[in-house]
Amino acid sequence: MNAPTTTANLNLETVRQRLRQLGLYGLLALAETLMLEPWFARVIEIEEAERTCRSLKRRLDDARLGAFKPVADFDWAWPTKCDRSLIEELFSLAFIEESANVVFIGTNGLGKTMLLKNLAYRAVLHGHTARFMRASDMLHDLAAQDSTTTLKRRLHRYTAPTILLVDEVGYLSYDARYADLLFEVVTRRYQSPGHPILLTTNKAFGEWNQVFPNATCVGTLVDRLVHRSEIVALEGESYRLKEAMERTERKAKARKSTPRKPRS
Repeated sequence: MNAPTTTANLNLETVRQRLRQLGLYGLLALAETLMLEPWFARVIEIEEAERTCRSLKRRLDDARLGAFKPVADFDWAWPTKCDRSLIEELFSLAFIEESANVVFIGTNGLGKTMLLKNLAYRAVLHGHTARFMRASDMLHDLAAQDSTTTLKRRLHRYTAPTILLVDEVGYLSYDARYADLLFEVVTRRYQSPGHPILLTTNKAFGEWNQVFPNATCVGTLVDRLVHRSEIVALEGESYRLKEAMERTERKAKARKSTPRKPRS
């Protein structure tokens, strides 16, 4: 068991730096005198712990992950194609330092969004910022800005977090204006080291011209998205459909095993 921190263990300059980071300028001004107080070290620890807790809550709120199953519940045996070693490697978060985007490609119900949110949650726990958005919500939000100034401010919402999670690209089709907006987000993050995009799609990149049928930027958009990226392909039938069928079977068996009450 580690011994509690005491003022005897502290260096004055280190204490001043910690107080400055906490914004405790009153204590900072009296730091040299307070070093003699036995409670001083504990007060600093309490303030730092509370600041860490508030910071985590703020980052989780900003990420907007909502409810999701933990990765421990992911059924690795269900997809017919799933590179488990690659996915587990992603949880080291090395892709952030490498500025490598992560793209999950596969049909519905294979756990793409679940894995996406778990990666974001892990990143937030390790001090990073994140924002999760469905592609349609993000693009509608950007398209609704009625001036260059408001659009610039709103783009900051999607370019500032350490990681941006864009879910469900390919489920709807968009006009060229929306393609240009996605291109702007991808390009700004591409030019900002350590700010990768995590994205899910049900369309192979060769089919993205169906998602943005009238856009001229699709080729360049895809090129910047996949440069320095990890592509995670998932194949198989929908796990949600499997669960729904199992639930139906359980309810049918329960009905059969329950004796019917005679009609009066």
